[in-house]
Amino acid sequence: MVIVHPDINEFNKDFATAMRHQVEINVAGRKLRVACPKGEESALIAAANELTQRIELANKSNSVATPEQAMLMTALNLANDLLKTQKAQEKDRVETQNKIELLQSTIEHALLSQQSKSA
Repeated sequence: MVIVHPDINEFNKDFATAMRHQVEINVAGRKLRVACPKGEESALIAAANELTQRIELANKSNSVATPEQAMLMTALNLANDLLKTQKAQEKDRVETQNKIELLQSTIEHALLSQQSKSA
């Protein structure tokens, strides 16, 4: 798991805490001990399982010759999935913001109409 903080001091504290809590995971038949924030163990294990499944699929394809190539192709596919998801989220955010602005405009127009009628 990656710990992200805009404040480097907070990051250092969280990273130090995570370093004290190690979790053993298995990725593609390889055991790893990984620093993990407390409470995030199940998410880390699920991520390791997902990665293993994707690497196994890549290994079964005819386009990769070595385990390293399978891992690189899996990493590229994961990065591509991440970028697609980020792009979709940004599109959704813009659409939501546009809807909010339209609602605000509609409410303001209705309030102005009410004020002019009562004046």
